[in-house]
This record gives sequence, C-alpha cells and structure tokens, in this order.
Amino acid sequence: MTAPMTNQMTATNKPAGATILGLDVGTVRIGVAVARHDVRIAQPLTTLTVGESDSMERLAALAREQQAGMFVVGWPRGLQGQSTGQTHSTEAFAERLRQVSGLPVVLQDEALTSQRAETELQQRGKPFAKADVDALAATYILEDYLENAVTASIGAEGAGHV
Repeated sequence: MTAPMTNQMTATNKPAGATILGLDVGTVRIGVAVARHDVRIAQPLTTLTVGESDSMERLAALAREQQAGMFVVGWPRGLQGQSTGQTHSTEAFAERLRQVSGLPVVLQDEALTSQRAETELQQRGKPFAKADVDALAATYILEDYLENAVTASIGAEGAGHV
C-alpha cells in the first residue's frame, strides 16, 4: 500500500477535487453519497450492484464525473471494535479502489449507519428499496467523516482560538 488509509483529514490529505464520495460497501450493493468538501453537506447519489465486473471502473468514473478528490469507505467492525470477515473484505476493496481510481481512500467507522438509514426511511412513511437504505447509509458515513474532519481541523488549529 503506497498511500495509507486513515480516518483523519489533515492539511496533507484534503481532497484535491471539489467533492468527496462516500461508500457503504455491502455484499450485494454499494451505496454512494457525495459531498462538496467546502460545503460539507452529504447527499445520496446512487447505488451500484456488487459483482458487476466493472464496479471498480464505475466508481472511478463516478469520481471523475463528480470531480471527486477522495473516497470515504464505511469500515465495518464488530460491536466491540474487533475485526470481522467483512472488515477484511472492505479493507481489500478499499485498497483495490485506491489502485484503480488513483485517489486517496479513507476508512470511516460505519457502526449502525444502515440501521439508522432504514429507521429514517421507515419514519418517512413512504415505500423504499434496499438500495435507498444503502445510499442513505453512505450519506451517514460521509457526514460522520466530515464531522470528524471538522473536529480534527479545529483541534489542529488550536481549540479555543477565536
């Protein structure tokens, strides 16, 4: 791995592009969200089907279309923070994505994002598909990353300074 994957955005790894793509990687679908790094508001973009031979190329194409400078990939962990089979699969996916796209890939804790997304969609009282859950979960992953990045940036600049 030539570029480390991290969950911290610092002055040295701010995205070069106008946007950031967030991914909720599952065994059946990949939810995709997008946010402008200067505005820091994420929104669902699309959902891709896993197993399509061109899913990595499609993600790289989405990054170009959206002028993305990086990917944030949801990092599944066990409830006690331990690695699972899905953790290792996602880490391998993230590394392949970095190689194919040439963009930095950041891993972000995805704890309970799918459950949160499904609950929100149920509360809306309208029919929804599993793909909607995945895209909204990707949005939550990206929002969590952006929130962590703002907090890290404030800390780096010196908390308490006005």
